[in-house]
Amino acid sequence: MILRFSTALAVALATTALAPAFAAPSGVPTSIPATLATRPADGEMIYFVLPDRFANGDTANDTGGIAGGRLTSGFDPADKGFYHGGDIKGLIARLDYIKGMGFTAVWVGPVFKNKPVQGAPGQESAGYHGYWITDFTQVDPHFGTNAEFAALVSAAHALGLKVYMDIVVNHTADVIQYREVPAGTAAPYRDKADYPYSRKGGLAGPAINAGFAGDEDSTEANFAHLTDPAYAYTPFIPKGEEHVKVPDWLNNPLYYHNRGDSTFSGENSRFGDFSGLDDVFTEHPRVRAGMIAIYGDWIRKFHVDGFRIDTARHVDPGFWQAFIPAMQHIARAEGIPHFAIFGEVARENPDNGYIARFTRRDGYPNVLDFAFHAAVRAVLAQDKGTDVLADLFDGDVLYQGGEKAALAQPTFIDNHDVGRFAWLVEHDRPGIGQDELLARTALAHTMLLTLRGSPVVYYGDEQGMVGHGNDQAARQDMFASKVPSYNDQPLLGTTRTTAQDNFNPDHPLYKLIARLNALRGRHPALARGAQVTRSYGEKPGLFSVSRFDPFTNAEYLIAFNTSGQPIKAASTIGTAAQQLESLWGQCPAQVSAPGSVVLDLPAYGSAVCRVLPTSISQPNSSNKQGQ
Repeated sequence: MILRFSTALAVALATTALAPAFAAPSGVPTSIPATLATRPADGEMIYFVLPDRFANGDTANDTGGIAGGRLTSGFDPADKGFYHGGDIKGLIARLDYIKGMGFTAVWVGPVFKNKPVQGAPGQESAGYHGYWITDFTQVDPHFGTNAEFAALVSAAHALGLKVYMDIVVNHTADVIQYREVPAGTAAPYRDKADYPYSRKGGLAGPAINAGFAGDEDSTEANFAHLTDPAYAYTPFIPKGEEHVKVPDWLNNPLYYHNRGDSTFSGENSRFGDFSGLDDVFTEHPRVRAGMIAIYGDWIRKFHVDGFRIDTARHVDPGFWQAFIPAMQHIARAEGIPHFAIFGEVARENPDNGYIARFTRRDGYPNVLDFAFHAAVRAVLAQDKGTDVLADLFDGDVLYQGGEKAALAQPTFIDNHDVGRFAWLVEHDRPGIGQDELLARTALAHTMLLTLRGSPVVYYGDEQGMVGHGNDQAARQDMFASKVPSYNDQPLLGTTRTTAQDNFNPDHPLYKLIARLNALRGRHPALARGAQVTRSYGEKPGLFSVSRFDPFTNAEYLIAFNTSGQPIKAASTIGTAAQQLESLWGQCPAQVSAPGSVVLDLPAYGSAVCRVLPTSISQPNSSNKQGQ
């Protein structure tokens, strides 16, 4: 691929006089607190929240100020596919609840103004999730205002919490239509070979776009020859929506691929419309400059601490090679030297090799660790051997920066797309009992919060939310819900349901997460320490690793039992280890022999053992869970 949109040009665009995308609200701090600005990105504990489903702090904005019924405003709290009323004010009011679990960062689902309702008649749903953007410069009125988002960032920073924005560049809301396709009908993908940029409507059509050398040459001179977007379909904007997108350049069909719907494989994975959403022509230099201006302003005006980037694998590498350095440059200029950027690279049966290419080729500092999610599901929902985890971590060498870079990799076990972990276990193990389901789910969270990476916990997991599926079925309300398919299921570990508010700090999973985050906070080895795999097998049972304090090099042995039976098994350990201290679970007082320690672990149990310096006498080895 010819990548002529250089990094130097990206940085220049980030600092020159492009028209501002929007004005800053009053009261925004000029810099973030020094304690946040200087904290490295690795070792963060991240809480991911969808604003619409978290807390309703202002019922006056429930309809987004849009008159009419549910198909106009998008508000219907009884329908899982519509707005429910959660907003930024509600999130601000519950920051203490998040901080109480020991999190250091909040990943906020997209807050941009969305097309309220999309879909063919009878198949409508709303943009409550935030991924159908029309105005990239304003907060969706269902969530609040730009000033309220600024207040959220300020309030989070005051509590020592970073704020990561969820952003989108791959697509916008579904506005552009095709003359050849009836309204409400899917448009089959038309590929570049049969529908080249040089012919109108296919190979037999008249010549257009003379001199255009193709999308691989991302120079202004080349794209000046692309003047007609009707090479595959004839795109048009319906009457009344000609200027619905902001900034206004986004209303020009020339800045979209216009090739029909993606099937998420091959060529169309990058050039096709994502479920009908308008696929942005990210190879175009005007698009690159425009997106750099848009998101650079969110950093400048609001001093957010990082971006989670949606649908990263559906965008050309050249875009990221321009965009990411520009965002980092702007952040450094704003006093944010450790601006986090991590991309969503979602794929069935993910592996390190596929994910890692986005750190090596595209320039991503980090990507969401779908391979970690898949491995934990394999051992705790599908009873695969613990060698699956060993293979996962063995692949860390593939990332740009290798094993050290993987320490900052955002890990997760579930999210708003794949479904909640408890539901995944139920899906893989029909008829499982609630006690066993809770035990497996608790162990998954223990793995998430003690193994390498920057763990991401999906909102509501700490209250035992399960759900009946993925996507909309996994996006329950934290405030009292009116959705029947949410409320018909008891929360794991309790008799409560989502028909009530659920911000209970006494829930067993809330307490488990809080204790583990506290443990990470007190022991840098668990947050930022190098990791070495110790023992594993081809069946469920023992999996153990050692992690090392980045300052003292002290060793910590972390062990898990992925089986439903207690085990007594030997694990390797550093040969210098003699005495052990229990930090989580039950550890033996001393090793069995140089380089080996015998562990007693209950079913789905775990232990974190600190190797003591030989000069320190053996402490009481009783369970010190949560220290």
